[in-house]
Order: sequence, then structure tokens, then C-alpha cells
Amino acid sequence: MSRPKITIIGLGYIGGSIGLALKEATARTPVEIMGHDKDLFIARAAQKKGAVDKIHWNLIAACEEADILVLAIPLGAIHDTFKAVGPYLKAGCVVTDTATVKGPVLDWAEEILPDTVHFVGGNPIINLTAGGGPYSGLEAAKADLFKGALYCLTPSPDAAPEAVDLVAGLVQQLGANPYFLDAAEHDGLIAAVEHLPAVLTAVLLEVTTRAPTWREMRRLAGVAYRDSTRLTIEDAVANREVCLVNRDNLVRWIEICQDELETWKNALKGQDEETLDQCFQQGIDARAGWLKAARSGDWDMAPPVRPVEMPSSGTFFSQLLGFGGLRDRLKKASPREG
Repeated sequence: MSRPKITIIGLGYIGGSIGLALKEATARTPVEIMGHDKDLFIARAAQKKGAVDKIHWNLIAACEEADILVLAIPLGAIHDTFKAVGPYLKAGCVVTDTATVKGPVLDWAEEILPDTVHFVGGNPIINLTAGGGPYSGLEAAKADLFKGALYCLTPSPDAAPEAVDLVAGLVQQLGANPYFLDAAEHDGLIAAVEHLPAVLTAVLLEVTTRAPTWREMRRLAGVAYRDSTRLTIEDAVANREVCLVNRDNLVRWIEICQDELETWKNALKGQDEETLDQCFQQGIDARAGWLKAARSGDWDMAPPVRPVEMPSSGTFFSQLLGFGGLRDRLKKASPREG
């Protein structure tokens, strides 16, 4: 019997870290991890680093035998990748992604993927304790990147419970905690804590570096400026894509920021020390509370919106190793058929 196969498409920071974590978790099990990246040099480097067992230069060949397919690629590439590989995925294949916007990806999966394939959307939240930069690229990938962190899951309405359980089990093998929520709710929340910071970073860079005094100002820019302006070359395209796709949520948060900036402006004009003290202290206290919860993992969370029994490591591997039977059940599970 052939070994169960997990295929990872995209072997950068996220895909490489997923591969490294899975390689550790599957070291004593007969599971094959296949990798593909559009940059063959990166794919070879990922194999050399130990993130995958095998690589294939051809996208379709890398995917057609996958039991679980993980798309760790930019949002803008997911639609075309679905179209390219969808017809070649074997019945019962479980597909997941890592994009930071979930609503459109679920729509594309419903529209493009065959009825015999099950989609469970995902968004891994990088662990704050995973260490410092660099923050992009395969060279930054690490096996413990998701350890103790949340991993958002937004299953498609048509995904079989067995498929959802399987992806939840895979997430646990990364050391992460599966967190189920509705795609629309996810996109509204992530706009504030991931997409808005990118916009504000770009705005800060724009207003400072284009100022007539930048030639002199840049000499005074230190740690505060460096830590407030982290953007990579890869971020430019990726952020543009997610900002446009999640624009309604992002516009709402920008408007909230504009109102808050008006409060700060009025306090400064009026030399209102009490308001300024209050604003700074509230921000400091809120950040300290967030960091404490993030490091401890104690979020006092409500139950997931879609209750799923979390599988143990043994359950995940027994599911995966018995995937022939599971896949037969998944072939029959999709309500879209007929």
C-alpha cells in the first residue's frame, strides 16, 4: 500500500515551517511530504533543509496523488492554482490554505474545486515567542513557528466532518491550537490586526520618506522607526491583494482610525494633558494585556462556532494511515454531488 501523501505548495516562510513541523511529527510514521514551489531553487533548498521528503517541478504532478493538499501561497495565486490542479485531484482529497482572507477563498473553492474534494480554509497565526527576524522567506522557516499559537479554520459548508477533523489534527501536529470561526467574522477581525497595521506602516513610510526634510530626518530615525516600518518586498504584492479583497472591512477600520486621530489632534491643539495621558496609558495597558495572553495562550475563548472533537496525535495518524477507507467515505460525503 502506498504511503499517505501530504503536498505543500509554496515553500517560503509559512510553507517551509509547516513542512519542518510535519517532518518532526511524522518522523516515525510512513507519511510522505511532497513539496512544490514555482521557484525550483527554493524547492530544492526546502528539501535540503528537511522541510519536505520530495519535490516536483510540475505543479499538477506534485498534487495529483495528494491525500492532503496545503496551499501556502499568496492570496492572488490561489484562484488560478485551484483551476490548474482541481481537475487532477483524486476523489476524497482534503485541501486547505494559509491565506489571511477567508471569504473569497471559500467562494473560489466552491466554484472551482470538484465535488469530490473537501476544502477547509486556514490561517496560521505566527507564534509571538517563535523568535526574531527575518520574517519572510524559507531561510526564516522554523519547526516551532506555530507552537502554542492559534490556527484559524473556516471549513467550507460542504466539507465532511471527517475532512474537518483531519485538518484539525494536522494543525495540532504543527503544535498549534485549531480555532474555528465563520469566514466573514474572521475577515472582519483580521482586517484590524493584520491588514490595517500594514496600511499604517506604509502611510508612515510615505509621509516621512517623501517629506522635504527626509535627508536630514533619516539620520535621526532609530529603533522606534525601524520597528514601526517593517515591510518586505514580498509584502508589497501580498498586501495589495489582501487589502483590495478585504477592502470593505479595511475601509471601516481606516475610518475608525481617522476618528481616533482627530481626537489626538484636538488634544494636542488644546494642550489637553489629561486626554493625552489617558490615551497613552490605555494603549500601554491594552498592549500589555494582549502580550500576556498571547504568551500564555490564555485567551478565555468561547467555544468554536462549529464544535469539532479535537483528535489526538494518534487519531490523526490513524486517520491518515487508514486514508484509503477514509477517502472512500469522503468520496461519498459531499452534498454538492448530484
